[in-house]
Amino acid sequence: MSDRNEVEIIPASADPGAAAASEETDAADELHSMVEQPAKVMRIGTMIKQLLEEVRAAPLDEASRARLKEIHRTSIKELEDGLSPDLQAELERLALPFTDESTPSDAELRIAQAQLVGWLEGLFHGIQTALFAQQMAARAQLEQMRQGALPPGMTPGPESQTGHGQYL
Repeated sequence: MSDRNEVEIIPASADPGAAAASEETDAADELHSMVEQPAKVMRIGTMIKQLLEEVRAAPLDEASRARLKEIHRTSIKELEDGLSPDLQAELERLALPFTDESTPSDAELRIAQAQLVGWLEGLFHGIQTALFAQQMAARAQLEQMRQGALPPGMTPGPESQTGHGQYL
């Protein structure tokens, strides 16, 4: 720069901290776009898991099997409202509906509920993995910001170091 009044503009892409922040925002956006209503999905998943435990514990009569069939159908519909279109399509492919004519057997209900619980647990593990990656990106960004905050010639280390910069 020849003139002291000129200002050099550094593009955001040249700043490693900005790149890490952008990646963290992208990960958060991707996570939110997959599960638009995470609290709703968690509540329904917990309910379905509890229902599976109840179904395993007690024999079911015709009326309770019909009720569980309806709960299963409603739960899937409610889950789809909180998911991205990709996850909705995946859930529809995996959770085949019961036929309208007959009441499912105990075994059919257990299998359908277990399948849904397994799918939801996989979804939750995916969410946890994405959150962990997001936290690691934030830590890396913070560390880069700390490294950039030190004056030239200083290195991070114990505070008892005697050096205070470059000697001329």
